[in-house]
Amino acid sequence: MSVNRVTTGTVPEGPTGVRTPLRGRGAELAFIEERLDALGRGEGGIVRVEGPAGIGRSRILAEAAAAARRRGTRVFEGAADPDEHFVPLGPLLDGVLAGNGPLSGAVRLRDLATTPGQRFWLLQELADRLRETVRDGPLLVVLDDLQWCDDLTLLTFHTLAAGLSSHAILWLVAVRGGSVPSGVRTTLDRIRQAGARELVLGALGERATAQIAGDVLGAAPGPDVLRVARRAEGVPQLLVELLGSLREDGAVTVEDGVAGLAADPPAPRVLPSVVRRLDQLSDGARELVRTAACAGGPVTVALLAELLGRSPAALITAVQESLDAELLTESGDRLAFRHDLIREAVEAGLPLPLRRTLRGQAAEPPPGSTASPGAAPAGAAEAGNAGREDAAEAGRLRTAAAELAATAPARAADRSLKALELTAADAPERPRVIAETIPLLWQTGRAAQARELGASALANGGLGPEDEARIRLAMARLAVPFDFSEAARQARAGAALPGIPVDLRGRLLAMLAVGLSMAGEHAAAEQVAAEAWETAAAAGDRSAEATLTTVRSAVSFHRMDLTEAFRQAERAAALADALGVSTSLWVPEALWHALLSNTTGRFAEALAAAEEGIRITREQGRTAATRMWLMTRSRILLEAGRLADARADAEAASAAPDDPGPGNLADVTLRYVMLRVALHTDDRRTARVYAAEARRMRSDGAPVVRHFGSWMLALMADFEGRPDRAMAELDEVMTSPAADRPAYAGLVDPADAPVLVRLALRAGAHERAAQAVALAERRAVLNPGLTLLAATAAHARGLLDNDLAALLRAVRLYEDCPRALARASALEDAGRKLAATRTPDAVPYFDTALALYVSAGAGRDVARVRRRLRAAGVRRRPATAGLSDAWPELTAAELRVARLVAGGSTNRQVAEDLSLSPHTVGSHLRRAFTKLDVTSRGELARLVRHRDNGE
Repeated sequence: MSVNRVTTGTVPEGPTGVRTPLRGRGAELAFIEERLDALGRGEGGIVRVEGPAGIGRSRILAEAAAAARRRGTRVFEGAADPDEHFVPLGPLLDGVLAGNGPLSGAVRLRDLATTPGQRFWLLQELADRLRETVRDGPLLVVLDDLQWCDDLTLLTFHTLAAGLSSHAILWLVAVRGGSVPSGVRTTLDRIRQAGARELVLGALGERATAQIAGDVLGAAPGPDVLRVARRAEGVPQLLVELLGSLREDGAVTVEDGVAGLAADPPAPRVLPSVVRRLDQLSDGARELVRTAACAGGPVTVALLAELLGRSPAALITAVQESLDAELLTESGDRLAFRHDLIREAVEAGLPLPLRRTLRGQAAEPPPGSTASPGAAPAGAAEAGNAGREDAAEAGRLRTAAAELAATAPARAADRSLKALELTAADAPERPRVIAETIPLLWQTGRAAQARELGASALANGGLGPEDEARIRLAMARLAVPFDFSEAARQARAGAALPGIPVDLRGRLLAMLAVGLSMAGEHAAAEQVAAEAWETAAAAGDRSAEATLTTVRSAVSFHRMDLTEAFRQAERAAALADALGVSTSLWVPEALWHALLSNTTGRFAEALAAAEEGIRITREQGRTAATRMWLMTRSRILLEAGRLADARADAEAASAAPDDPGPGNLADVTLRYVMLRVALHTDDRRTARVYAAEARRMRSDGAPVVRHFGSWMLALMADFEGRPDRAMAELDEVMTSPAADRPAYAGLVDPADAPVLVRLALRAGAHERAAQAVALAERRAVLNPGLTLLAATAAHARGLLDNDLAALLRAVRLYEDCPRALARASALEDAGRKLAATRTPDAVPYFDTALALYVSAGAGRDVARVRRRLRAAGVRRRPATAGLSDAWPELTAAELRVARLVAGGSTNRQVAEDLSLSPHTVGSHLRRAFTKLDVTSRGELARLVRHRDNGE
C-alpha cells in the first residue's frame, strides 16, 4: 500500500472556532485509501458517500482530496448550493474549472453550459477534456451535496461517469440519506446499476465521542462531560458545536487534566448548524419548526395547526419542507425532531415568554380528552392486532390521499405510498392501492417510480382480471406523454380481460382511443371510440365521456372539419373542468383545446389557456401537467413568432431526467420547436442535434411521431440546400395509408402548407406542390370562417402559380392573423415577385417582412431579406429584437426577467410576477447572463443601474 496514506489531519475552524482531528472513521478512511490505490493503478469508478446531516460526509471528501493530492493525483472539487439552482451545471463546472489547475477550455465549457440547446455538445466537450486530462495521470472528481444539484449536473455526472468508466477517473460524491428529490434518486439508482461502491456513514461510537470531547475541550472528559456528549448520539457536528459552546461560555472546568462541568445540567444551546438550516427554510416552515420545538415531544399536525391558527391542510408545504430539511421526521401519526439537541437549539433561539406561552398551549389537552397531546399512542402487543392497525391506518391514508389528490397531489402521493407500505403483499386490496398510487406519482414528477411500481406488479403475476385491468389503466395513463403506442398497448390488454366491470372497460377503451388518436392511427381510434361510447354511456361515466369527446375532436380535425373539431374540444374541456383534473383520464383535455385554438388562429385564447394551465398546475404541484402545458405553450409561441420565448419554454419542459420512455409528446412539441427555432436563428449546431432526434423519431412505433420526424428532416435538408433530399424524407408521409395520412405532411399547423409548396418547387416536385395546394384550398373551403386557412391557401396557390394577385391576397388576409412569421413570409414572397418587374414597389413589402423577422429574432430570415433589399438597391440600418436601444442584446422577455432579478427578486418571485414557470425564468436568465457577459446577480444589478439610470 502507498505511503501517502489518508491522515487524521485537522480541518479549518468551524463556527465555534474549534479544530478537531478526524476520529472514529478508520474503516472508512481505509476504504478510501484502497480506492485511491486502485486509481493509481488506472482503475476508476464511483464511490457514493451517504449519511444524515452533520455526520461528516464533507469531511470524508476533504480528507480523500487531500490524500489524493499528496499522491500527486489531480483533483477537481465541486459542491452544490441549495440557493444556486439556476446556474446550469454550476457545481460540476466550479469543480473542474476552478483552482490552480482547471480543466482546459474553461471559457468554452461555460459558454456551452449557458447557451440554449447545447447540452449534447457540452457533454461531448466535457468528456473530451476529461479524456485529455487523464492521459497525464489519474483524476479524482469530488462532488458534494448531490441532493442539491440541478438536473443538468445530475445528467452530466451519471452520463460522464458511465461513459468514461474505462478511464482512470474516480468519482467521489456525497449525498444525504433519507428522502431526496426524484431526479437525484434516479441518478443514484443509475450509478448503483453502473457499479458504484457505497460508503454509508453511521453514528460515532463511545471511544470516538470521548476523543472528540478531549480534542474540543483540551482535556480528558470527565463523567459529566461524557453524559452531555452522549446527547449528540454520535453526530460529530452536533457534538463539536455543543461542547465548543460550553467551552466558550465558561461552563467547562479543567482540574488535574480532566474536563468537568461547572453546572449540571447545562442550559440548552443555540447551535450554528441548526441556525443555518433554519435560515434556509421558507418563513412558513421556519415558523412551524419553531412552534413544534416548544411542544416538547412528538406533536400532531392538528395541534400545530391549532397553535399556528391555521388548518392542517394549510401546513402541507411547510411540513414537507421541514421533513426534507432533516429537521423533523415522522413518528407514527406525529412529527418529531430528528435529534433532541436540534429541538433544544431551535427552542433556545426563541424569547423566553414566547416559549412559555407555547408550552402552556401545547400542554392543554383537547376538549373531551384526558391524554397528554405529546404522548405517543399505545402500540398493540399482538402481531394480529398490529396487522389490523396497519390495515386500518392504510385505509385512512388512502382516504386522505383521495381527498388531497385534487389540491395537493405530492402529499397525496406520499400518503398513498405509505398506505402501500402498510398493506401486506398478499392483501386483496394491494393491487388497487398500486393502481391508485401510479397516477399520483406520475402527476408529481415521479414517472419512473410509477412505471417501476406498475411493471413490477404486472410481472409478479397472480392478479385477478379486475385488479390487472386497473393497473393497466393506470399504466396507460402514465404512458400517454411518453409513448403513445405503449399507452394503446396497455389499454388494449386491459380491455381484453374477461369479466371486468363495465365502467372499467369503458375507461380502458377510452384510453385506447386516446392512445391510437395521439399515435396518428385515426381510423382505428374512431372505430374504438364508437365502441367506447356505448360502454361509457351504459356505465354513466362522465370522465370517459370527456376523454372520448376529445378523441371525436381529433377525428374531426383529421377530416379537416375544424369548426366541428373546435366545438367538440370546447365540450371536452368543459366536461373535464367540471369533473376536476384528478378524475380525468387524459390530463388535461384542455391541452388539446389550447392547441386547436392556436391552429384555428385564436392565438390570444390559446396563450391565455396555456398560461392559466401552467399557473394552476404549478400551484397544485402537478409537475407532469405543468410540463405538458409548457410543451403546449412552446408550440403556441413558436407559431406566433416569439422564438426566444418558445425556446425558453421548450428548454424548461425538457428538464426531466427520469422520463420512462422516448417522450413522444416532447417529440411533437419541444423537440420540433427547438429545431424550428434553430433554423430560423441560423443555429446550425442545435439544428444538427435535433435533426439527430428526428432520425430517431423516424423509427418510432407511432405514425404521427414518424411523420413529425420526416417533416423535421425535410426542413433540415432544405436548410442545408438539399431540396431533393428534403422531398425524399417525405416519401413515407406522402405514401402512407389514406386513412391515417396527415392532412398536411404530418403537421399540426396548417400555416406550413406554403413552406411545403416552396420546398417541393425547389426540388422540381411540381406534383407534390400541387397536392399540398389542393389540400390547403380544400381546408379553406371546408372551414370558410377561419381566416388563417384562407390566408395559407392563397399563399400556397400564389407560390405554385407564381401569381402576384394570390400572394397579395394572402398578405391582406394575414393582417388579421396573429402569425408573424407566416405573414412575414407572404410579404417576402410578394416582394420577391414584385422585384422582378417593379423594384420600388417591392421595397415596402421587404421592409415590413424585415421588421417582423427582427421582432421575432429570426436571424437567418433577417439576413435573407436584407440581401433582397440590397439587390433592390436599399440598405437598412441593422435593428435588434431588443426592447430598447439600451439593451440591443436581449429580447423583451429576457429584459423583463433581467430587470426583476436585478431588483432583488428570486427566480420564483419573477415566475409569479410574470406568470412563467421557474424553469422558464431560469432559461431566460441564463441567456441574459451569456449575452451580457455577466456571471452573477450582483454584476447584473450593477449593469441594469448603469444602463437604465446612468449610475
